[in-house]
Formats: sequence, structure tokens, C-alpha cells
Amino acid sequence: MNGPRQQMAGSSYARQALLPEGFRDQLSPKAEQEAALVRGLMDSFLSHGYDRVSPPLVEYEDSLLVGAGATRAKQMFRLMDPDTQRMMAIRADMTIQMARLAATRLTDAPRPLRLAYTGNVLRTKGSQMRPDRQFIQAGVELVGAPSLEAELEVIVLAVEALEAVGIGELSLDLTVAPLVAQMCDMHKLEGDLRDMVFAALDAKDIGALAALDGLKRKHFEALLEAAGPGERAVGILKALELKAGPGKLIARLGRLLDMIRDRLPNLSVTIDPCESHGFEYKSGIGFALFSKGGEGELGRGGRYLVTHPDGHEEEATGFSVYLDSLMKALPAAEAVQKIYLPHGVAPDAGVKLRAEGWRTVQALAADTDAAAEAVRLGCSHIFLDDQIKAV
Repeated sequence: MNGPRQQMAGSSYARQALLPEGFRDQLSPKAEQEAALVRGLMDSFLSHGYDRVSPPLVEYEDSLLVGAGATRAKQMFRLMDPDTQRMMAIRADMTIQMARLAATRLTDAPRPLRLAYTGNVLRTKGSQMRPDRQFIQAGVELVGAPSLEAELEVIVLAVEALEAVGIGELSLDLTVAPLVAQMCDMHKLEGDLRDMVFAALDAKDIGALAALDGLKRKHFEALLEAAGPGERAVGILKALELKAGPGKLIARLGRLLDMIRDRLPNLSVTIDPCESHGFEYKSGIGFALFSKGGEGELGRGGRYLVTHPDGHEEEATGFSVYLDSLMKALPAAEAVQKIYLPHGVAPDAGVKLRAEGWRTVQALAADTDAAAEAVRLGCSHIFLDDQIKAV
């Protein structure tokens, strides 16, 4: 009777090991490396005076769809609350929750408000760059500070935090997501023509702009030509001599570049005035950070608006990073060193070794070959004759 039952149990366990697409078990040593990255990032965030907050994984759907949350609607898992019969959603981005906290629970807190966070987010679909549907997000939000110093603080903190966890040779790409829309308004472009401009700039297709004439075409072609090193880009954009909103945004971009050069002189800075994908809800300058040899961006941030229940809006700047991207940018995790304590070793010896930073594995029964058992259990060392010996 035991045979068939064992086979059935084995089949069940095999099915349990099969996870949905986009989800995975994070095993040692990667799980430990990921946890260490979270600790390192949070230590940097907290050292700059940011207060850690921890919102719930699930909220009512309408709370997560306010403001910028609407851009994440298709990425959210939904479920029904059996108590209230209201629809709930699992967060796909923690930034939206930070905006909710700033506008509700912390609306009377002194400004500027500095928040730090980390936690898992879930999405209904993965992407080519990020096939996982569950991953850890960490970041900061600086709320209630309209000055350029806010962007500078967040960028400096992002660079410092990434360097602190071992990411080197960073580069910064600045964007101005509202610029294209403001220029379309300035030139009174609507309907299909407006859509064409956005599509052409997104695809970096200068030929598609031939449908425009005169000054309109010149202005939008200049946006494509400007993409590249920071000083060159700002020079091209300022030469357009744009007025009103576009001119103010370009001037602000130039001032921020000067501030970054002064504070982080060795940081490589590029500007792409056409980039808007993923920055749709940004109300001002956005940015993304990359590292040499990394796969895609490590993190992104920028200025946005927090909408309060009474309708008024508050300036905010933030930065977030996804741990799966950081893991790809770092050397593969190495197994930690452990020391094997054979049966009979005095407990005080283990206490002392752990105080010195060792990880101990205690034998639970007498060994015929303690060294062989240490190797079998993945230990790098053994404690024999009051000495630490490699195995």
C-alpha cells in the first residue's frame, strides 16, 4: 500500500514545484544577496533623514488608481474583499502608495516630507526586460519641495545608494517628459498630427516629421538631434529660444545639469528630451540610472504631483529601484562560509565563533567522519581541537 501512496505524494510535490510563469523561488545564496542589497539601500536612504514606511500589499482598487496609479491599472491583480464586497488590488508600484500616505495619513506632517520604502510588487504581465511578475522595489519620495534642490538631493541619494551596494561606473539620463506635449500645445498640434509627432519621437524617426512644415518641423527635429551628452543637448534646446512652459522647462533642465556637474563631477550625464515611456505621469524632469555592463536601467525617478482629497496638488520628487535589475548588474552571489561544529563541542565555542562573525552548523549526533560531514553539509571550515580548519 505504501508504494502507490508514495508515488501519489511524489507526483503532488512535483506539481507544487511548478510555479506560474513570472514567479520563482529565490534560493540561497541569491536570496541572501537580495536581502543584503535591501539593507544596504535602506541604510543609505535612512542616513539622509528619510523615514521608513511600510504600506500593505493589498488596498482597495480605487485607492491604487488615483493620480499616477491610473497608468498601472492594467498591471494590477484584482480580488474581491469577502467582508465589504469591494474590489481590491495588489500593488504594482509602491510610489502610488507613497503619494496616498502623503495626501492622507501624513498630510499634516512637516514639509518637505521624506519617505523611504521597500517591499514586493506584483504585476499581471512581465516584460521583455523584466519577465518576473513579482519583484522587490525600494525607493524614496521627497514631498512638498518645489525647488531644484529636491531633484538634486534625490539624484545624489540614488547615486550614493547604488554605489554603496557595489554598483560602479554609473551614468545618468535626464528626461523632460512634459516637453513634447507642451510644444505640441504651443504649435496647436491636435489629433492625428499630434499622435504622429509623439510616435515619431518615440521611435526616433526623423523622417516621419516631414509631415510638419517650417518652424514646427525644425523644433521637433531639434529634440531628436539633442539626444546625447548633457551640455550639447542643453545647448541645442536653448538655441530654440522657446517661450512659456517649454522655455521654462529647458531652463530648469540646464540649471539642474549645472548643479549635478558641481556636486557629482565624475558622473556621466546624458539627456533625451524625446523619452517619455515610463515617465508618463512625470510633471517635470525625470531621470534613469544605468551602469556599465548592466542590462537596461537600474532605477528611475523624477518630479510628479501628489493629488490631495480636496483637489489641490503638491510637488514631489522620487526615485525607485528594482532589486532584480541590481542583481543582474552585480557579480554572481557566492555561497557564504560556514563552520561545522562536531558533536561534543562546548556551546561556548559556538557563541564565541558567532560573535566573531562565523556561521555555525551544529552536529546533532556523533559523527564517524566529522570532516566528511562538514563537506556534505556545505561547510567551508570545521572546528577541531579548538582550532578552525578548512575542509
